[in-house]
Amino acid sequence: MFWAIVSGVLFVGVTGAVRHLGSDMNAIQSAFIRYVFGTLLFLPLYWQLIQRRAYPARVELHMLRGVVHGIGVMLWFYAMARIPIAEVTAIGFTAPIFVTLGAALFLGERLQRRRITAIVFGFVGAMIILRPGVEAIQLGALAQLAAAPLFACSIIVGKQLSRTESSAAIVAYLSLFVSIVLAIPAFVVWRTPTPHELGWLLLTALIATAGHYAMQRAFSYVDLTMLQPFTFLQLVWATLLGLYVFGEVPDAWTWMGGGVIVASASYIAHREAVVRRQRRKEQQ
Repeated sequence: MFWAIVSGVLFVGVTGAVRHLGSDMNAIQSAFIRYVFGTLLFLPLYWQLIQRRAYPARVELHMLRGVVHGIGVMLWFYAMARIPIAEVTAIGFTAPIFVTLGAALFLGERLQRRRITAIVFGFVGAMIILRPGVEAIQLGALAQLAAAPLFACSIIVGKQLSRTESSAAIVAYLSLFVSIVLAIPAFVVWRTPTPHELGWLLLTALIATAGHYAMQRAFSYVDLTMLQPFTFLQLVWATLLGLYVFGEVPDAWTWMGGGVIVASASYIAHREAVVRRQRRKEQQ
């Protein structure tokens, strides 16, 4: 739970950095530069792996994750430059639904009632904020909606890899393969970035890499279905960021939906703690 919350805070920091950059640079080029910086951060690790000949056991899974995550990142960068932070984050909360179903179908995780309940209420909170059908749907919203199942697929593959490989190696290979996937489309739309843009994309890479590492650490401890309600807390951090940094004042619907989300995450945290204490007593 700790690593999941840390990961969420860091990813909201990434959201703020990308929002600051705006839409002056093409989303594909922005995503490519961010992941190239992320790859460079792991050069010492790559060298150690080469020296030990510790190549990934399942290269095909790393490649698959790089493709789906790369496409998702391009769509997310596009959305971030065009719609409010809270809205991007809220739409992204369709991903836990895909993650929960995928974890049950492909990873054999149990769909326990308390976890499903927490996820459903978290999703309801996100929909209260988004109010589909009330607000006009923009291209940025559609891009984020398309990115959600792609990120869910990436999370499921990352969880599968966590069973055999270290968190650092998984994040390092993600940066490498996403950079490869984005290389050609990025050069098609390439323009010379300014020092200001490079500085912010480097900061984005640093924060995002730390966020992915924290997320992989969370994966290594518990089931994916347990962690998904905590992703909804990102909406609270994102709303506060939008309010205090970018002047995006949340309305009453945002606060109402945020309250439902916090209640959902608090419920699952309490229930999992109770169940864990009961299991410990039974083992004693």
